[in-house]
Amino acid sequence: MTDFGVTADGFVSKGIDAILGDAMQRARDVFGADLDLSPTSPVRKILEVAAAEDAELWRHLEDLHYSRFISAAVGADLDLLGEDLAVPRRFRYASGPVTLTLTDPLPDRAYLLPAGTVLVTADPAPLTFHTTAAVTLTAAAPAATVTAEAFDAGPPGDVPAGAITGIDPVYQQLYLSIGAPTTVTAANAEPLTGGTGREPDESYRARLLGWPRSMWTLESVRTAVLEVPGVRDVLLSDPLGGVDVSQSYFGIFAFGRRPFSAERRVADPYFFDVVVAHDDARPWRTTGPVTGVFEQVNAALDRVRPVGVHPGVVEADHIEVGVRAQVFTQPGYDTQALVSAITQQLADAGGFKLGSDVLYSQVMRVFVNQPGVLDVQNLRLRRCPPAFGRISFGDVRFQSEVVEAGAGENLVMGPTEIAVFHIDSALLDLQVSAR
Repeated sequence: MTDFGVTADGFVSKGIDAILGDAMQRARDVFGADLDLSPTSPVRKILEVAAAEDAELWRHLEDLHYSRFISAAVGADLDLLGEDLAVPRRFRYASGPVTLTLTDPLPDRAYLLPAGTVLVTADPAPLTFHTTAAVTLTAAAPAATVTAEAFDAGPPGDVPAGAITGIDPVYQQLYLSIGAPTTVTAANAEPLTGGTGREPDESYRARLLGWPRSMWTLESVRTAVLEVPGVRDVLLSDPLGGVDVSQSYFGIFAFGRRPFSAERRVADPYFFDVVVAHDDARPWRTTGPVTGVFEQVNAALDRVRPVGVHPGVVEADHIEVGVRAQVFTQPGYDTQALVSAITQQLADAGGFKLGSDVLYSQVMRVFVNQPGVLDVQNLRLRRCPPAFGRISFGDVRFQSEVVEAGAGENLVMGPTEIAVFHIDSALLDLQVSAR
């Protein structure tokens, strides 16, 4: 006999065939075994209508059962489970096209506005936005349109047309060298939209499943830092296990009885490092109206750290990576379109984490999966700067040269390094020719 409802293997829904079979058997028990239950029988039609209604009720019961579990809930049910953990669903970031215009430029000069250029509105407390791609302006091409995205998620980023008025003066003073009398203005001819949207169920469910249920462990510290907007990854360094009581070796150290050890004494302040990798568009330190990632991470850690525990927030080493290769295609393919498609695929396939290597096989797969590509030769992975964190006695030479890996070799990253790929990177050298 099949068990229906909540079982050890989950919820087993009763289908319409089983419901109809039970109803027909009960009808025979009441009216006799010779009851006409043929497909054209009136009694059979009544039982089929009632069975269809009961089957719909069983489907609702199944949905209700699985809506109590984060791994299966969707929509509003998942929102209710998030409320139990005090983790609301995130808003999206508003975005839209913005036109940057150059006024009174020098005739033989190119003005580069990098990705992450801070744009502001004219309000007393201005809203801040950043560009998502680099723009080069010249006297021959004094205007360009680029996508701008809000620094803060939510409905406030949905500004009307004409709300963005220019580049933040503090950012321009620190990072741009335009020079008088040249000026750069910014304006959005269309409204920026998308801030009222919410993150999809998949990413929201992943956050809820990984949310720590304890106040102070390494997992809770990591979660608090990853909740900061713009943080890509985090690495925690806690060599003594002082803040994570779940570690197997916690409590083994004899604090106070080993005077020549490096272990901390009871009631002494405890320090550990938090290495943070962040998006290029977000400044590490506060710049003008834009709050830096460093300040936001410290504020997030202050909300969860106990007294006497002091995290040191350190910026990760962001290593720019690129590729050099010779690509052979079938005749008739657009070379520029193919290069654009390859670079976009390389950017989308990144998603690198702290310490994760750039795999040769992964990059080669991006090339060979492009339509029209016949062969790829002399593929080399590149990185710049070549290395960070070297310990030296005396002066340390600034390393700016490009390191190129051998054929078939991966780019090995250190534990505090994260690979970053830019579409307009100078490390990208692709030669495409038809065969």
